[in-house]
Amino acid sequence: MNDVQQRAAAKHFAAYWKGKGYEKGESQKFWLSLLTDVFGVEHAAEYITFEDQVHLDHTSFIDGHIPETHVLIEQKGLGKDLKKPIRQSDGTLLKPIEQAKRYANELPYSQRPRWIVVCNFECFHVYDMEHPQSDPTEILLADLPTQYYLLEFLVRKQDLTLQKEMEISIQAGELVGKLYDAFLKEYIDPTDEHSLKSLNALCVRLVFCLYAEDAGIFGKRLMFHDYLQQSGANKARQALIDLFRVLDTPVEKRDRYMDDELAAFPYVNGGLFSDENIEIPRLNDTILDLLLNKASAAFDWSDISPTIFGAVFESTLNPETRRSGGMHYTSIENIHKVIDPLFLDGLKAELEEIKAIQVQRAQEQRLKAFQEKLASLTFLEIPTTSLIRIQAA
Repeated sequence: MNDVQQRAAAKHFAAYWKGKGYEKGESQKFWLSLLTDVFGVEHAAEYITFEDQVHLDHTSFIDGHIPETHVLIEQKGLGKDLKKPIRQSDGTLLKPIEQAKRYANELPYSQRPRWIVVCNFECFHVYDMEHPQSDPTEILLADLPTQYYLLEFLVRKQDLTLQKEMEISIQAGELVGKLYDAFLKEYIDPTDEHSLKSLNALCVRLVFCLYAEDAGIFGKRLMFHDYLQQSGANKARQALIDLFRVLDTPVEKRDRYMDDELAAFPYVNGGLFSDENIEIPRLNDTILDLLLNKASAAFDWSDISPTIFGAVFESTLNPETRRSGGMHYTSIENIHKVIDPLFLDGLKAELEEIKAIQVQRAQEQRLKAFQEKLASLTFLEIPTTSLIRIQAA
């Protein structure tokens, strides 16, 4: 199925199961339908198993198990709180995730889950056992038509974190693209080479500011947002110029009498803000709304992996600039297609082997040696454009 078909299938699935959810009678039907209708699994009854036995002090049963993608499912009835303890048959009180982990610990090591899904028909809680102390990813049944990709690990041996980064990358690129188009309309000559280069630099600076206020680089969240908001549309252009100048000035060299709002921003080295010759147009109400309400207040840039900043930067460049400079940034998915089989899969497997060592002293020795190995690794990347020049020569 393509994306449109899969969204439609997820919408139909969510509509059908809305308000339904009898644990004992409908769990298997629910999961078979999800795998078959939304994710296109053929012979789903052979792909997922139900009621596998695990032997604790008594015999218990795993609600769902997908061996191929290492998924364990703990299913509860509609309306059950997935974060509250439930009394078990042996009298103990366990949260659903604790119950699932107890089952997982009794499985052979090769069959233990990478993913644990706790579900009550109206919400999925996805736990990544690579990060066992982290909060789960929560997916509402009602949101499945737009968030079905978060459950693709059910059928693909692909990292959920990577999927989330890719989705955030797309959203960030769309925001930057809208800012670029809105600013472009405000230039006196939108075809002028200097204006276009200035616009590219301006967008990169804004992306940095948006990331810095969310990631703590500026000291507190929404610091850039609050500074720009108080200026209003009439003074926003000058406010940006003043801010860029301050970010490029070491603290000890700044005007000691400048406004406190500006003085609170840190010095940013590296030359990103050093060129004062860039052309900055006026900021109208549309630009301010995009920048303050959509790109800043409603979007968390700290969730973006540094590896996708190239894609965001590329989205700010006009096509002519990209072509003339040979600029292209590889997607995260394609990067992993190269580095995973080359070295990353092997390193991950080695770490899993070390984590399985039961003797603490032996494990610590292996971990220290592994850390030193990681520190000693060296990688060389030759850009495609360089390879083309080498071949041409």
